[in-house]
Amino acid sequence: MAEKHVPRMVVGLTGGIGSGKSAATHIFSSLGVNIVDSDVVAREVVETGSPALQAIAEHFGPDVLQDDGQLNRAVLRNRIFSNADEKLWLEKLLHPLIRLETEKQLRSAQSDYVILSSPLLLETGQDVLTDRVLVIDAPELLQIERARLRDNTSTNAIEAIMASQWSRERRLRCADDIIVNDSDIANLEREIRKLHDHYCKDISK
Repeated sequence: MAEKHVPRMVVGLTGGIGSGKSAATHIFSSLGVNIVDSDVVAREVVETGSPALQAIAEHFGPDVLQDDGQLNRAVLRNRIFSNADEKLWLEKLLHPLIRLETEKQLRSAQSDYVILSSPLLLETGQDVLTDRVLVIDAPELLQIERARLRDNTSTNAIEAIMASQWSRERRLRCADDIIVNDSDIANLEREIRKLHDHYCKDISK
């Protein structure tokens, strides 16, 4: 039986809103690096027919489901927005499931190293699953401008999201690697290719 491949390094990729995490993740993927996306995992554990979705419907009522049986995220958000107990109940249900599925996907990755992409990697303690933390960084004014144009939303709304995340300074203090994404996509790709080469050389030692 062939020996099962296990990635030799997990790199946690994170950054504030508008920093360029998605673009960076896409570039790593184009280089053949497997990606585990925490946002995708969070959606997968509540797919139609899943035990977690059934538990949510039983707890919150059938109106948290759409007509097609999928989770109505807007209704659920409203239910937990101003109710700390309900938010805690949901987190106790989902966080262990998300952690298990994340670990499973990390183990099954086929590339020599794997990216765990998570906007709240540090805030939620997911960095314990990683060997290195890569922060995609950008000046705060640039973050706001990018997010405002991308999401067609107000500066106040973006600043509220930024306030709910770790500060730029705190995030950078936890980084093993930093890419400053304050230019164009070509520059971001050059920086990522250099870091990719560095990771590959470290792994091959």
